[in-house]
Amino acid sequence: MAIPSSFAGNSGNRSSHYQRRNYDPIASIRRNHRIKVPQVRVISTAGKQLGIMDTPKAVNLALENGLDLVEVAPNAQPPVCRIMDFGKYVYEEHKKHSHAKTTASKIKEIEFTARIEQHDFFTKMRHAEDFLDHGNKVKLKLKFRGREMAHTEIGFEVVKRAVTELVGMGHPDADPKLIGRNIHVMLTPLPANKRKRKFQPVDEEGEDSAPAPQPARAPQPAA
Repeated sequence: MAIPSSFAGNSGNRSSHYQRRNYDPIASIRRNHRIKVPQVRVISTAGKQLGIMDTPKAVNLALENGLDLVEVAPNAQPPVCRIMDFGKYVYEEHKKHSHAKTTASKIKEIEFTARIEQHDFFTKMRHAEDFLDHGNKVKLKLKFRGREMAHTEIGFEVVKRAVTELVGMGHPDADPKLIGRNIHVMLTPLPANKRKRKFQPVDEEGEDSAPAPQPARAPQPAA
């Protein structure tokens, strides 16, 4: 059965209408001449209550100062509006949400064994430093195998040593904990200006390095 052309046309318009709908919460914030209520309660840029004003007067007050009147509490009686730089507000909100999403996804994991060899340990420390240096949180995880669970103190020694070796790059969020057959501890990077690497990055041939050598002290003159 053929669909009437008028029905098909309306369906197409409805579809395009849904596609154009903007779900950005910032776009729904009313400001300046989009505020249609007769009166609003006004807050200054410094957070000071300026009282209830006629909306046109409040809008003019904001625009005269090169700012915007922005509705911040639309359900209040009367709605509460704040005088602010709306463009700056939008930029800061997008920056804040973008940073939150980026931080949440950047958790790197370094896994150990209770009987890890020295060379492998240094390699994992170098990788952990790389992750922390890029601002990532690092989860240290040690997995016990077979009968190693009878000597969990060995595993704790390895994890605590790793935390100590990385003290110049990050700090633990809590003490290492045994969960099932694994020991876990999360490290948060130090501020960039306080980070100090202890292990050298991989060289061009792919060889891992031991701790970076400390500069030699000049000999002291005899008394």
